[in-house]
Amino acid sequence: MKNIREACMTMILSLSTVGPAFAVDTTKTYSSGILVAVFLAFCALIVVVQLLPTIMLLYGFIKGLFKSGEKRQTHRG
Repeated sequence: MKNIREACMTMILSLSTVGPAFAVDTTKTYSSGILVAVFLAFCALIVVVQLLPTIMLLYGFIKGLFKSGEKRQTHRG
């Protein structure tokens, strides 16, 4: 048990002393203008508009399943 505790403490201490990575500053890399934001919003709008008929079709399919299930029960009774 003491060996496990020492190993955990060693890992915690070694991980806490790790410095930050020398990565690229993303504020300079991805500083895009308003036109890029408008383009991305337009792309998101296209995706949402394509999802609407799919959701309506799925709703109609589920509604039809429950409606046909009720008809079967009335014919048996």
